[in-house]
Amino acid sequence: MTVKLGIAPIAWSNDDMPELGGDTPLEQCLSEANEAGFIGIELGGKFPKYSKDLLPLLKKHNLNLCSGWYGANLRTNSVKEEIDLIQDQLTLFKDCNSPCMVFAEVSGSVQGDPNKRLSERPQMDLEESKSFYKKLSEIAKYLEDKGMPLAYHHHMGTVIETHEDTEKLLENTNDSVKLTLDTGHMLFAQGNSKKILEDFSNRIIHIHCKDIRKNVLENSLENDLSFRGAFLEGAFTVPGDGCIDYKPLFDILKTKDYSGWLVVEAEQDPAKANPFEYAKIGYKYLTETLKSSNIEIFKN
Repeated sequence: MTVKLGIAPIAWSNDDMPELGGDTPLEQCLSEANEAGFIGIELGGKFPKYSKDLLPLLKKHNLNLCSGWYGANLRTNSVKEEIDLIQDQLTLFKDCNSPCMVFAEVSGSVQGDPNKRLSERPQMDLEESKSFYKKLSEIAKYLEDKGMPLAYHHHMGTVIETHEDTEKLLENTNDSVKLTLDTGHMLFAQGNSKKILEDFSNRIIHIHCKDIRKNVLENSLENDLSFRGAFLEGAFTVPGDGCIDYKPLFDILKTKDYSGWLVVEAEQDPAKANPFEYAKIGYKYLTETLKSSNIEIFKN
């Protein structure tokens, strides 16, 4: 088995807070991602929206498109409405040979609201959750048939946040619904990434390697900060700079023969955490830890 290492552009430019890295050129992000050792990058807001423009840019920096975020509103939209809305991104991802689409429900999310505490996140009752699971299964089957698997992202501040939320989602949707496991978000929600890997390895097709600064996490939980407040305080960092030990997780990936992407992702203020330096920290830690788990890394 081999895994591929990618990175998210959010460390260079934050789409939700343009003041964080807003003046950082896309070329700098791509060049530094490649120089740090990564062969893939997820889509960001500064990226061209058409493959005729994006593919040459990625090729120039020897990078592959290794997925990207899609924020859905299935709680309020019909499946048909959401399918219509997803078309441009679906076309771009297919043209760029992305392995999957990172998909999350953002209706009512408090993740971008600095005035909403994480405890105020939206939640669904039993009847709404049944409807949501059904619609999610339908759109996942549609995307699967189009050759673009849906990799659901549990996320702080949304309706699918916790370990229990994630388990229920996977247990109540069809097998077309795959998972993006995000180690940072799972720990923030006080869940167990190791158990998710053990119990649902057949559904996990994409992994975000996001680490946590334990002292900031504890303060964020104790004071019920907003999601934005938590990451501005420095809750997230790259693997090797936080409290998560990835060796047990990678040992499970080895036994489960995982061969997808591992994507370094950490929302940080680039003025405080130089993106290039932290990219190198993440890459070094992942390569050393993967080697200790006898997992090979795919090279372009």
